Amino acid sequence: MKHYENLVVIKATLTDEEIKAQVESIKENIIKNGGEIVTVNEMGNKRLAYVIDKQKRGFYVDFFFKVKPAAINEIERLERLNENLLKFLTVKYESKREVAAFDLMVSKVTKKSDNNASEEEVKTEE
Repeated sequence: MKHYENLVVIKATLTDEEIKAQVESIKENIIKNGGEIVTVNEMGNKRLAYVIDKQKRGFYVDFFFKVKPAAINEIERLERLNENLLKFLTVKYESKREVAAFDLMVSKVTKKSDNNASEEEVKTEE
């Protein structure tokens, strides 16, 4: 199985529940095609560099996963059909150096999410 990163821009006009449903749908598509999700980085609502489908903002989500190369075509096909996605980009990490960079990014995302979780625990304790 190869290492992949899939950056997805979801329409920002969707509600929080609809955005979560889109993220879960993408996760399910990856798993259904034999993939293993390493981590997901929800970067939030950001301004787009240029207008896409009359949208000025988008909700960015970065998926890090492992899957067989043959499954990428199906995952991207399903993303192309999804009208709630403005753009997506899939990057393959192949060489040892690229895989090391993949692992470094995953560790940063994991560390960031662990810090956010511990901050939320402190807030709820107060």
